[in-house]
Amino acid sequence: MTDTVDTVPTDREVARAVTRAEAGKAIDAREATALLAARGEHLERLMAVAARVRDAGLEAAGRPGVLTYSRKVFIPLTRLCRDRCHYCTFVTTPGHLERTGEAPFLTPDEVLKIARDGAAMGCKEALFTLGDRPEDRWPEAQQWLEEAGYETTLEYVRAMAVRVLEETGLLPHLNPGVMSWAEMNRLKPVAPSMGMMLETTSRRLYETKGLPHFRSPDKDPAVRLRVLEDAGRLNVPFTTGVLVGIGETLAERADALFELRRVHRAYGSVQEVIVQNFRAKPDTAMRHDDDLPLDEYVAAIATARVVLGPQVRVQAPPNLVDLVECRALVDAGIDDFGGISPLTPDHVNPERPWPNVDKLAALCADAGFALRERLTAHPPYLGLPWLDPRLQAHVDALRGPDGLADPDARPSGLPWQEPDGGWADAGRTDLETTIDTVGRSSDRRGDFDDVYGDWAQLREQVRSSSTVERLDTDVAAALRAAERDPAGLTHDQALALMTAPEGPELEAVCALADDLRRDAVGDDLTYVVNRNINFTNVCYTGCRFCAFAQRKTDADAFTLSLDEIQARAHEAVAFGATEVCMQGGIDPEMPASSYFDIARAVKQAEPGLHMHAYSPMEVMNGVARTGLSIHDWLVAAKEAGVDSLPGTAAEILDDEVRWVLTKGKLPASQWIEVVTTAHRVGLPTTATMMYGHVDHPGHWVGHLRTVADLQRETGGFTEFVPLPFVHQSSPIYLAGVARPGPTVRDNRAVHALARIMLHGLVDNVQVSWVKLEPTVLDQILRGGVNDLGGTLMEETISRMAGSTQGSRKDVHELEQMAARVGRPAVQRTTSYGRPRPVI
Repeated sequence: MTDTVDTVPTDREVARAVTRAEAGKAIDAREATALLAARGEHLERLMAVAARVRDAGLEAAGRPGVLTYSRKVFIPLTRLCRDRCHYCTFVTTPGHLERTGEAPFLTPDEVLKIARDGAAMGCKEALFTLGDRPEDRWPEAQQWLEEAGYETTLEYVRAMAVRVLEETGLLPHLNPGVMSWAEMNRLKPVAPSMGMMLETTSRRLYETKGLPHFRSPDKDPAVRLRVLEDAGRLNVPFTTGVLVGIGETLAERADALFELRRVHRAYGSVQEVIVQNFRAKPDTAMRHDDDLPLDEYVAAIATARVVLGPQVRVQAPPNLVDLVECRALVDAGIDDFGGISPLTPDHVNPERPWPNVDKLAALCADAGFALRERLTAHPPYLGLPWLDPRLQAHVDALRGPDGLADPDARPSGLPWQEPDGGWADAGRTDLETTIDTVGRSSDRRGDFDDVYGDWAQLREQVRSSSTVERLDTDVAAALRAAERDPAGLTHDQALALMTAPEGPELEAVCALADDLRRDAVGDDLTYVVNRNINFTNVCYTGCRFCAFAQRKTDADAFTLSLDEIQARAHEAVAFGATEVCMQGGIDPEMPASSYFDIARAVKQAEPGLHMHAYSPMEVMNGVARTGLSIHDWLVAAKEAGVDSLPGTAAEILDDEVRWVLTKGKLPASQWIEVVTTAHRVGLPTTATMMYGHVDHPGHWVGHLRTVADLQRETGGFTEFVPLPFVHQSSPIYLAGVARPGPTVRDNRAVHALARIMLHGLVDNVQVSWVKLEPTVLDQILRGGVNDLGGTLMEETISRMAGSTQGSRKDVHELEQMAARVGRPAVQRTTSYGRPRPVI
């Protein structure tokens, strides 16, 4: 918690903090608060430290003595907003727009005129500024969008970004405010960078009536931090920053800087931090507040530089101080002036004109620096995985050899399209592509250090969370409740059964599960003859448990051509398969149509094969790349030949766990939305749960309850598949974070509880034989399981993670599994019918 009263640090505290900064000591939040109070001699010393840190960062970046700015146009797409910030003059009302003869949004022609005029004047960036979700507050905004053919403001932003790219060549930088993970995922292919100011982490300013962010839903600090973290997970180069002087305390100001540092250390995605000073504006609720004094502003910049370190670009707007005062900003450690436009005003601060670039350059030269133009994304972010391949040509047309802007380049429209080549040309290749643009080590331990930092602390958290205290609820009482209403167990009752100790209690739980299995589906152990076709293992989602994913230049990377995929479909049918299961990595260089192309190719080769294809993560990748809604993408996939979806990428449907396991994988709510939508368009799915890593039994119960609730709503799950974590080659295990998979007791309890909690809802509980030793498999088959899954033929993901149980089984081997537990093995279709000959 930060202080709610602005207690000014004593002179002695300030002196001590400055001395520690001069010595290169790590600064904590209390010391940063003291640095923010530095004035006079203390401030001069602090600025000298900040300048040294900045200079070291420029040296490391390969551009010593170079400060930057971006030559841009500002495109105020809409000035309507659902927030009510007390200092804002950008936002207006529909009534005011009507009186001045303005529409709620700029039209496409108006957007393109600004962009074309800017391109003619040598600009390279189009900064889209707009209010947050105005359609949620103003019916006039919703009506305008509907009449223009758009559902949301963000959909319109995306369309205009594409138009600007194709017709002017300017690079869009999008500032649409708060975005969800899915929305940001859809915008990434149309913009090299995005941004949103954090402003402050003060909940006091948000929750207290009369303070600047009251009644502004998008200024909730927790919401804004979530946006920054989602940007990191999605590899989006992100501009953010703090707004200084709006009533926050020094401690709250320091807290915001440390939160920005935390996000960047976790994801490396904060491309620049703006330190912006409050300037009072007429006709606002804060018009009588004092501007932030220059010395306080300079102290904030210098402290930001010391806290954030040499690698983060620190920016200060040059128009919010007088030109002569820009020298103090440079001396305080900035290395970037942000956007400066020769055409458009600063629409957020229209009373503050831009400085003349030549005069600013002369001021920098006097301070010993050259002023250079950059692009909207800083040099480390101009390639994979940060930049969508469809933007690469636009960026390359404007960048110089050092990654900054080419001073001689002039933007011109380029098609926003797939990279050269296409799916049919894909295969094993040796592309000359720089993959690791942020210079991270390929050593797995090094990658994890970037994400987690304090290993000992995280390991202790994981280990302690894996031991759940037994509740007072007696297992016998919970069993009686399960006998009466298996699917109606409370969380505590289900947890009591899930944590039942080995011995009579666990045996009783498994026996009940097997009785329920017998009542629901009989004694048959079903299986499907299928083949897995992993069409590519190139992936950039950053899942910490996955040993399957490769980067394009890795020796083991592969991408199958359509001809190879069709050949494997033919082989599957020759083997007697009725199903192919298609899943692959998330490769940003795959064409947007690739998922549909694969489906059509399989159906063209073998029309009778059931195509069980594309996890929710792949669906969201397709949605982002095509611009279609989830509903429309799934309808198109169904028309292309997809018959059902694997409900993988579920892991644990709890974001606290998911964000430790993964970096960029979709949040739980997004997985739920995809499978729910699939069910509604007539595409059944499986449901899975990967367990035994950084989770605990309470998570397993919660996951099963979520699946049960979804099944009550849609009825679209054909089966539930528990997936034990295979640890041997998993990066998160090798890094010392995850447990070495579930125990035998865990495996038995999870399968049994799946049967109990899903009774009457999901009839089929499957065991993943590829992940289990035969003796463990036999025990699980006696505890509620009725399905063996498939023959697989080719199971790459588990094998690369370290599974030793093979990658295929023939029908005879599956029959032997069933015989060991005294049950008949029966072949099924994907939908649990009896197979017909493949046509």
